[in-house]
Amino acid sequence: MTDRDDRRAVFRIVFAASAVLLFVSAWIIVPPVHRLVYALTVASPELAPVLLASAGVVAILSSFNARRRAIARVSLIFAAAASALALVPVVQFPIALARFDRSMTRTTAEPPSSNAGPIRVTRGLRFSNADGVPLALDVYQPSASGPRPIIMQIYGGAWQSGVPANQEWFSRHFAEQGYVVVAIDYRHAPEWKWPEQIVDVRTALYWISEEAHRYGGDASRIVLVGRSAGAQLAMRLAYQEGPSSIRGVVNYYGPVDLEDGWRRPPRPDPLNVRGILEAFIGGTPDAKPEHYRHASPITWVSKGSAPTLSIYGSRDRIVDPRFGRLLDAALKRAGATSVLLELPWSDHSFDAVRYGMGRYVSLRYTERFIAWAVNR
Repeated sequence: MTDRDDRRAVFRIVFAASAVLLFVSAWIIVPPVHRLVYALTVASPELAPVLLASAGVVAILSSFNARRRAIARVSLIFAAAASALALVPVVQFPIALARFDRSMTRTTAEPPSSNAGPIRVTRGLRFSNADGVPLALDVYQPSASGPRPIIMQIYGGAWQSGVPANQEWFSRHFAEQGYVVVAIDYRHAPEWKWPEQIVDVRTALYWISEEAHRYGGDASRIVLVGRSAGAQLAMRLAYQEGPSSIRGVVNYYGPVDLEDGWRRPPRPDPLNVRGILEAFIGGTPDAKPEHYRHASPITWVSKGSAPTLSIYGSRDRIVDPRFGRLLDAALKRAGATSVLLELPWSDHSFDAVRYGMGRYVSLRYTERFIAWAVNR
C-alpha cells in the first residue's frame, strides 16, 4: 500500500468518525421517534463532554487537509456541528448547579465522608408471600457499626419489570457512606394491578421497622428513594399517612398525576405511556377514575407530607417534567418542604448513564438532601 493509499484510509476513518459523532450528538436535541433509539436520546446529552472533546480532536485532524480535500472539509463541517450540539449541555451544566445550590439552601447538609470500608450485602431476605408470590429484599450494610439511617430503595420499570439489584451502584454508594440500604421488590403488572404494589411496599416498610435493627439500621430514620414507577410508590407510601419514621422522599422522575399522564401523553411517545398506565391500573381513567386518583401521589399531598426532593429531566419523554413542577407547587401550597431540581439536558432514566453529568449532579444533591432529612 502506498503513502497515498494510507492517507486516503486515514481521511476515510476521520470522515467516518465525524459522521458518527454528528449522528450521536444529534440526539441531544432530536426527540426519540421510536424505542429503538431511545437509549441514544438518554445517553447523548449525559456524555456531552466526551462528545465535545472527541469532536474537537476530529476537527483538528480534519483541518490539516481541509483546503486540499473535499472529504476533509466535510469532516470538519460534521465535527463542528457535533461540537455545537454537544456544547449546549456543557454550557447548561454550571448554570444548573448554581440554580440548584440556591434551591437547596434550607435542605442541605454535608453528607458523611465515605468510610471506604467493605460493605456487606445480604440478598434474598423474604418479607412477603402475598397471594403465593414470594417477595424478597436485599440489604446493604456499611462497615460502620449501627444504628445507621436507612434508605429504602424502590426500582422502576413501568411497574412491569425489575429486581431489587437494579441500581446496585446507588445502593453500594450509600452503604459506603454509612447508610443501611434496603432494596425491595413488589408484584408486577399486568398480572398484578393496583393497589397490590402499594400493599407490597407497605409490607416491606413494616419489615424494615421490625427487622432492620438486625442489620444495623435505625428504623426511626428512613428515607424512601424511588425511580419512575418506584418513585410513584415511594411518594404514595409516604404521603398517605406515612409514619413519622419516614424522614424524606427522593423522587427521581416519578409519575405524580396518573390521569393527567394518560390524557396528555408525551409526543412522541416511544414507550406507549397510555398502555403502561392501563396495564398498571387495569383500564382507562374513564373506566377506573377512582383507581387513578387513588394511585396518584398528588392526591395525598398535605402539610404533613414528608420533605421531598424531586429530580426530573427537562427533556423527559416518558414522565413529562411538568409533573415535577406540579408536585413541587402542590407541596409548597400545602406547607410541606419541597425541592425541585430540573436538569435541562436530561431525559428519563438519565442516572443510568454511568459517567453522565445527570448522575453526577443528582447524586451530589441526593447525598445532601438525605443527610439533612435523617438529621432534621
